[in-house]
Amino acid sequence: MAFTAHSWKSNERSFPLAALLRPQVPRGNYLHLLEEKQRLQLKKFLLHRMFLVANIQANMEKKEIAEYHDQVFQSILKHHLGEAVTGLLLIYPTSVLHILESSSGTLHQILLDYFNHERGETEFWVQKMKIVVISHNIPTRLFMQWCVSVVKVPVLYLDDMTQSQSLEEVVTDFFIQTHKLALYLFKTVKVGTKGPGDSLYQTAPDLLPPEQIIKYLCKSEEFMDPATFLNMYDKPMYITSDSELVWPAPSSF
Repeated sequence: MAFTAHSWKSNERSFPLAALLRPQVPRGNYLHLLEEKQRLQLKKFLLHRMFLVANIQANMEKKEIAEYHDQVFQSILKHHLGEAVTGLLLIYPTSVLHILESSSGTLHQILLDYFNHERGETEFWVQKMKIVVISHNIPTRLFMQWCVSVVKVPVLYLDDMTQSQSLEEVVTDFFIQTHKLALYLFKTVKVGTKGPGDSLYQTAPDLLPPEQIIKYLCKSEEFMDPATFLNMYDKPMYITSDSELVWPAPSSF
């Protein structure tokens, strides 16, 4: 009996050391995987891509629009941590298509700036802005810089796609066209240059969405405006579970 007790005490004392000597299986989680991807790509935040369409006042100067956005981007990066903004702004005669790539906080601040100007100014140059889509956690950027291009000569189409196709078909064709345009710019525009300039309607007319599509998307009720999106974004999330519901409701006697 003494030998048995001695052996049990010896095993009890050696158990912590034996546990430390056992091979440990490395365990990770999905957050660590995403952080490692960000580190390898030299990114501090997850990237998101946002498509905006809006009507603008007629005869708006490209320089005025570009300076407005440059000031907004610089102010946001100065006061908020986030990724730099890349993308493309197409300026049509009376509308714009804006594709933005950045971190969620930066995109939120851009929408907030639009909203504050629209609410505070009676004649803000941006009108009826709609968010077509926001793609979260994109693997890589399609645009290496942010650039502006003016579509000087509108392309005329004999068939109006908005009359013969459903909204889903119009949006699908719109995304296919803009994706092809992004790939074209990715291959042809060198980093550090001024971008494609105002000759896109000559070099790649088939890749430019017609302005009638942009205006059609601005009128669609299915897409959110910045005010609706920001209200939903800032609203605290609270989900009532079934276990919190009691029926009949408790009452005091």
